[in-house]
Amino acid sequence: MAHSDSFRTARWIRTINLVLQAVLFLTFFAGLNYLARNHPSRFDLTQHRRFSLSTETLSYVQRLNRPLKIYVTLAEPDENPEIRGLLREYANASEGNPAGKIEVRYLDVYQNRREAELNGLDQPDLLVLTCGDRRRAVTLSELYRYTKTKDNKTERSSFQGEQALTAALLDVSSPEKKKVYFLAGHGELRPDETDGNRGLTVIRDQLRVRNFDVDGLDLGIARKIPADASVLIAVAPQSRFSPAEQELLREYLRTNAGRLLLFLAPGYNAGLEDLLLDWGILVDDDLVFDTDPKSISDTNDLVILAFDKTHPITQTMITFTFGLHLGPTRTVRPDPGRSLVNGLNTVTIAATSTTAWGEVSYNDRTRLPAFNRGTDIAPLPGMEPKDRLGVVVASERIAVRDNLPFSVRGGRLVVFGSGDLPTNNRILKGGNAEMVLKSIDWTVDRDTQLNIPARPIERFQLSLSADVFLKLRYALLFALPGLAATLGLIVYWTRRR
Repeated sequence: MAHSDSFRTARWIRTINLVLQAVLFLTFFAGLNYLARNHPSRFDLTQHRRFSLSTETLSYVQRLNRPLKIYVTLAEPDENPEIRGLLREYANASEGNPAGKIEVRYLDVYQNRREAELNGLDQPDLLVLTCGDRRRAVTLSELYRYTKTKDNKTERSSFQGEQALTAALLDVSSPEKKKVYFLAGHGELRPDETDGNRGLTVIRDQLRVRNFDVDGLDLGIARKIPADASVLIAVAPQSRFSPAEQELLREYLRTNAGRLLLFLAPGYNAGLEDLLLDWGILVDDDLVFDTDPKSISDTNDLVILAFDKTHPITQTMITFTFGLHLGPTRTVRPDPGRSLVNGLNTVTIAATSTTAWGEVSYNDRTRLPAFNRGTDIAPLPGMEPKDRLGVVVASERIAVRDNLPFSVRGGRLVVFGSGDLPTNNRILKGGNAEMVLKSIDWTVDRDTQLNIPARPIERFQLSLSADVFLKLRYALLFALPGLAATLGLIVYWTRRR
């Protein structure tokens, strides 16, 4: 064989070898991409499984039968990495369910105002879940748990976003909405009234954003409580409920495990004393006065800053040091003679300062208000909260059924000693809206926690002294390049030999 033929053969063999290597290389990566696309697998190696949804959430996501969108209006998205990561997991988990795909859309309500308005978004720092014509808003305060630091600052302690989002997902994907009925027929304030002092349109709109249906109900005309009533609300009734209406409410609460919110303005008798006594609650005919300057706002509102530390309704109020801003207010308190053995749990969840009293002679215009011992309402010794007067009381019945080793929740009732707290002019003051909405959530069991643990928020802090920082600087400037140069010399020396 000629030398030139031998050289040409070797060149062809080398070329074919290179082509085969390239083909094998491309085939290998094409196979990897095929496997990654059609048979993906992910592993979460973090300590608290930060990038994994619970099996409970996964089962709900995989059973969704309609597409769901999550609009995120975070003003500072980079400050909430937990939320971005969690939403990414929801979207990934829905990939295998084409009928119930979850889409996440980030919107700046100020820069993308047109798109935000088209989707009914006008507030920052919300997560709004929409499924068909149903929607539910989740606030930042619902996604985190907070604690107080030593310098009395509020700090995020754990992330409970999966609990809140999964509960909201179940709510909007459910075929039925929870329905709120505002009672009428006794001069109550109405949800369709736009007047600032007597209207409830603001709280009505807030309820609709949270996926509630809102309607009115006159018991004197309907003569029954609808079966779809999730909660009844009576705001500032000015005349008495008839005996038949009282019996309807009693039957609804006791037998049907109903839910009721009462906002009772001072000076009016709604005729519900016997019903409230059944639930361990006393409502006094008085007017609360307070001499503490901290308890009176610039607009002469009564400011309430004392809340029960354990009740679900008050947790946000305590965390963010919100206060209630009330107009004329009467005292509401647990009945000291109530039975404690029938599953009734009655708690004062909001109370005045220690300098307040309930003025019984508030209609006497001939004298200035002053506390008269033995006549006016004062805190009872041995009754919680100590040295304070209650203005909001929550009561619920928990009964053991058929001697079974678990309890069955009965009715729930929240009574406010103010009739104007939810009005348009007052609802956005202080923590008024938060208190009303949390009370409704508690009554309709939206506060129920899923079996999904909160995840601690991990904080890392790298502290370097000037000496250590200088050593690190020299290591980066000289040690690493020197190591690379040494390895290069070794390779060069080895090849020369």
